[in-house]
Amino acid sequence: MVNITLPDGSVRSYEHAVTAMDVAKDISEGLARNVISALVNEQQVETSTPITTDATLTLLTWNDDLGKRAFWHSSAHLLAQAILEFFPNAKLTIGPPIENGFYYDVDFGKDSISEKDFEKIEKKMLENAKKKSTFNLYPVSKKEALEVYKNNPFKTELIENLEDGTITFCTHDDFTDLCRGGHIPNTSLVKAVKILNAAGAYWRGDEHNPQLTRVYGISFPKQKELKEYLHNLEEAKKRDHRKLGKELGIFTFSEKVGAGLPLWLPKGAALRSKLENFLKRAQQKAGYEMVITPHIGHKDLYVTSGHYEKYGEDSFQPIKTPNEGEEFLLKPMNCPHHCEIFKSQQWSYRDLPKRFAEFGTVYRYEQSGELHGLTRVRGFTQDDAHLFCTPNQLLDEFKKVIDLVLYVFGNLGFENFTAQISLRDPNDKEKYIGTDENWEKAESAIIEAAKDKNLQTVVEYGEAAFYGPKLDFMVKDALGRSWQLGTIQVDYNLPERFDLTYIGSDGEKHRPVMIHRAPFGSMERFIAILLEHTAGNLPLWLSPEQFIILPISDKYVDYSKKVLNSIENSDISGVIDERSEKTGRKIRDAEMSKIPYMLIVGEKEEESGMVSVRKHGEGDLGTFTIQDFKQMLEKELEFNQNI
Repeated sequence: MVNITLPDGSVRSYEHAVTAMDVAKDISEGLARNVISALVNEQQVETSTPITTDATLTLLTWNDDLGKRAFWHSSAHLLAQAILEFFPNAKLTIGPPIENGFYYDVDFGKDSISEKDFEKIEKKMLENAKKKSTFNLYPVSKKEALEVYKNNPFKTELIENLEDGTITFCTHDDFTDLCRGGHIPNTSLVKAVKILNAAGAYWRGDEHNPQLTRVYGISFPKQKELKEYLHNLEEAKKRDHRKLGKELGIFTFSEKVGAGLPLWLPKGAALRSKLENFLKRAQQKAGYEMVITPHIGHKDLYVTSGHYEKYGEDSFQPIKTPNEGEEFLLKPMNCPHHCEIFKSQQWSYRDLPKRFAEFGTVYRYEQSGELHGLTRVRGFTQDDAHLFCTPNQLLDEFKKVIDLVLYVFGNLGFENFTAQISLRDPNDKEKYIGTDENWEKAESAIIEAAKDKNLQTVVEYGEAAFYGPKLDFMVKDALGRSWQLGTIQVDYNLPERFDLTYIGSDGEKHRPVMIHRAPFGSMERFIAILLEHTAGNLPLWLSPEQFIILPISDKYVDYSKKVLNSIENSDISGVIDERSEKTGRKIRDAEMSKIPYMLIVGEKEEESGMVSVRKHGEGDLGTFTIQDFKQMLEKELEFNQNI
């Protein structure tokens, strides 16, 4: 008998070996039609792989990430097959699935591929896919594999690093490739393909190795899904925060200042200030205290915390002083500084929890090739906070932090998210520090807090930080792209390293538990994601310029100033377009600048003490008294005034 345990805990028993597809058909024909891959004992296999012993089984469809992985991995085989038909002298290397689609690295030798080749490769891939070829995985000896690829130094290198008895080939149609497996049932499931681009790539990412051509593609089981993807791709280009940042005057970069070091322009500084004030008010209500720490710290501080060992290679070189042997670092993390703030005095259990918050700028030397707008920079500001509490307070404090993160997401329009519970690998505890008892308490607190808050969660083993488990919020933006925003971590390590203590009710010293949290993550990355999520159409309360007054000629500038003075206050800001341009041009420019409201003033408005109002993206709203318009803005802003 072979007993198959399904994810819901139910068990199905069979008298002989069975495949994932057999089990799917046993459940329902409808399910079987949608199953494209499977996990057997957590290892991804083909749906035709025999299961000969008791096992756990997860059936995967296109809707599962691992299902897409198998689909795109199989499509990479189709891509390689098509490339060889047009470029028979090309040497294949590797072709893995990626987050969106797949690629294949190819040595084209004297030939080269260009955009004009894309369409014929796509057609050939679909032509081959229609043959409904199955993917047949079979073992080969190391000697056989080396003989097959004796003229391909890239595949030979891969095979040399594999153990004999672990090498497999995969054949579909007339194409064979070195492969570990994980394919869809047959090629006919691939109904739509697109070659996205081709770019240079070094073999194994090493610039000292030969340069190859990386051909990127994506595929889908339906043509409709490809059209939607390509539409979103074009929309993503329009929403690119680097493009919007320039157009809206949010930020810039300067080679003289240095790569990865953003310069915030006045509108960007206003946007950051509004976000910071929003979170500061929320934190104040939640009992946080603001602190400020230096941009540098003594090297010994980061040696004590363990960050020098972990981030030393990614940090800027130490800053030497005239004193021999004295070195400072641009701080890569804020937490060691906050530990020293806590340690600056002796606390009682009655004083806890202590919640220290800071918009602290940190510095890490990211490789130049990895820098990308505001999402990957060398200097960034974290909305950091560190909470020091007793073990008994941990669960309640963790839930309060979840509340704060959800409040931030709710007010900024991020409603589609999953909470990832990142736990340690139970089979490799050597990677982590701390006792099993502390780990179990920390993990239990996170799991219980997420359950109490009814969060949609996924559990990932092996994704914990070396010092403790964490809860990461994976947010989907308006285009369905997933971003990590917000993290909460439980830490028993730093309090130990810094010898942090409080006096308990028994009069003895005890070790506090530390919670790290950052709802935004970093101001730079958060603003980049926010710009792309909203396409630059920021909510009124975040807009650097909430309204603009457009006088139809110079003689109405004085009245415009009177209107501006009547409306502006600490929460409402506006500007006047005093250029000698036609009103139509001013309106178009204001629309392009995505300013929420436009107030048009001329003779009629001045005589009546009114303003003609247009709303960005909506058009004319009619004529308002100055006071009525101000009240409309205040009402729209009201939700942000009552934190």
